[in-house]
Amino acid sequence: MQKSARQTLWELTAGQRIRYAAAIGAMAVGTVFLLLVPYILQRALDTLAANDADLVESLIPAGLAIVVVHALHGFFTYLRGRWAAQASEGIVRRLRHRLYEQLEQLPCDYHDHADTGDLVQRCSSDVETVRVFLASQVVEIARVSLFVAVALPIMLTQDLKMTLISTCILPVLVVSAVIFFRKVRREFKEIDEAEGRLTTVIQENLTGIRVVRAFGRQDYENAKFLERNSRFRDLEYKLFHIFARFWSLSDLLVFLQTGLALIGGAYFVLRSELTLGQWVLYFWLVRTIIWPVRHIGRVLADSSKATVAIGRIEEVLNETVESEQDVPASTVRGPIVVKDLSFAYRDGQKALHDLSITIHEGETIALLGPPGAGKSTFVNLLVRLYDYETGTIHIGEHELRNLNRDALRDAFGMVLQDPFLFSRSVRENVIIGKSSAAEHEIEESARAADIHQNIVEFERGYETPIGERGVTLSGGQRQRLAIARALLKQPTFLVLDDSLSAVDTKTEAQILRVLATRRNKQTTILIAHRLSSTRLADRIFLLDHGRLVQQGTHEELLAADGPYRKLWSIQGTLEEEIERDLSGAAQP
Repeated sequence: MQKSARQTLWELTAGQRIRYAAAIGAMAVGTVFLLLVPYILQRALDTLAANDADLVESLIPAGLAIVVVHALHGFFTYLRGRWAAQASEGIVRRLRHRLYEQLEQLPCDYHDHADTGDLVQRCSSDVETVRVFLASQVVEIARVSLFVAVALPIMLTQDLKMTLISTCILPVLVVSAVIFFRKVRREFKEIDEAEGRLTTVIQENLTGIRVVRAFGRQDYENAKFLERNSRFRDLEYKLFHIFARFWSLSDLLVFLQTGLALIGGAYFVLRSELTLGQWVLYFWLVRTIIWPVRHIGRVLADSSKATVAIGRIEEVLNETVESEQDVPASTVRGPIVVKDLSFAYRDGQKALHDLSITIHEGETIALLGPPGAGKSTFVNLLVRLYDYETGTIHIGEHELRNLNRDALRDAFGMVLQDPFLFSRSVRENVIIGKSSAAEHEIEESARAADIHQNIVEFERGYETPIGERGVTLSGGQRQRLAIARALLKQPTFLVLDDSLSAVDTKTEAQILRVLATRRNKQTTILIAHRLSSTRLADRIFLLDHGRLVQQGTHEELLAADGPYRKLWSIQGTLEEEIERDLSGAAQP
C-alpha cells in the first residue's frame, strides 16, 4: 500500500523521537525565556511611570534580567540545535543505508530501465533535502506554533481591542503561506526530475568520455547538456519568481501589521486606555511572532520540497526486491536440466523459446549462435539475474526458483562479455570472490589467466590502481583479470560469456589449456564466437533466435550437414584469407 509522505516521515523518526522531543522541549524552554523579555520591559516601564522612580534604578535591574534571560534562551537554543542535528543525521544515515540496500536488492530488470543519474540524484540531493528539513524545519514548525500559543493568551489578558489590531493580518499571512506551499510543490517535483535528467547526462558523459572523444561527439553532447541545463535553469527561474512574489507580499503584510500595532498602541496610550509598558509589550510580542509566522512560508516551502524528495525516495523503496521466500541456503551442485524454458524481457521481446538442454556435472559445454540468439540470457537466468515464468531449470535435485539466491550465485563464477572492474587495485579486484585468498592462490589464478606477467610489470604490481572500470588496462587485460577473479573463486560452475574475444590467439590457447586441466572438476559453460574455443567443449549447443537448432560434439557437428559445419567452414576460410593477405602485405 502506498504510504503518504507524513507516514514515511513518522517512520523515519523511529529511534530518534526522544531526541526530537528533547529538542522541542529545549526550544519550548528557550521560547519561554525569550517571551519574558517584553514582560520585564513592561513591568520596568510601568513601575517607572507609576512611582516616578529613578530611571537608572528602574532600568538597570531590568537590563541585567534581560541579559540573563537572553543567555538562557541562547543556551537552550544551542541544546535544541544540537539534539535536532543529532536526530536528523541519525535518520538520514539510516535512510541512505536503506536506499543503498534497496538498490542492491532490486532486480536487474529494474536497473535495465532506470536512469543511473536519477538514482544518484535520489540518493544524494533528495536525501540531503530530507536532512535539512529534519534538522531545522521540524523543530521550527513547533517553535512557530509555540510562539503563537503562548503570545496570544498573554496579549488577550492585556487588552482585547489591541490584541485584535495587533493580529488582524496574521490569518492573511498564514493563508497566503498555505497557498504558496501548494503552488511550489509541483514546481519542486519538476525541478527534481529535471536535475535528475541533468545528472544522468553528466554521469553518462563522464563514463563514456573516451567514446565521445573518439567519435568527435563533443559538440553533440555539449548541445544535449545545454538543453537539459537550460530546462533546469528555466524551472529554477520560475520558482524564484514565485518566491519573489511571495516574499514581497509577505514583507508588505508584516510591515503593515507592525505599523498597525505601533499606531494603534500609540493611539490607545494617548487616550490612557493602554499603559506605556503594555504598548511596548504588544509591539515586542507582535514583532516576536509576526516574523516566525511570516517564516512559515519558508518552512512550508521546504516542507513541500521535502515532501517531493520523500516521494521520490519512496518510489525506489516501494519497488519489489528480489524475493527469497525464506529459502534456506543449500549446496548447489549437480547436472543442469532445462526443460521447455521460455523468457521475454519487460518490453515483450522473446529471448528464449521452449529451450531444453541438459548439462552434466563436470561437463564443459559451448553455446554458439549469432548475436541475439539468447546465449547471455540463458546464463543470466541460471544465476537468477532474471526470473522466468515458463519452463523449469533444475540444478541437481533443486528447481532453480527454490534455491537460495546467495548460495546459487556463490556456486557460479561469472566472466561477462563486458567485465566490470572496480576503481581499486589489481589485488582487490582479483579477490572480490574470495577475500581470504592467500598470496600464492592469487598469483596462481593470475598465471592461469595469463596475466601474472603483465601485473608484475606494472609500477606497483598487484597494488597498482586500475582506475574507474579498469580504464588503465587494455581490453584483453580487463578480460584476463576478470577470468583470474573467477578462477580464484574455484566455483562449482564457471561461465565464460565471450570472455576471450579481446585476447590474441596465443593467449586464448594458453587459457583454454588451463581450463582443460580442470575438466571434470567443475561444470564449464563457454559462450564464444570463435569456433576455436569450442574444441575444448565436450558438447556444443547451437542457438538461433532463442531456439536450440543443433547439439553434439565438435566431430559430430562437423560430420553433420548443418549450421555448425557451415560456420566452421566460413570462419576457417576467412582466417586463411586474412593470413594470406597479411603475409602478402608484409612482403616488400
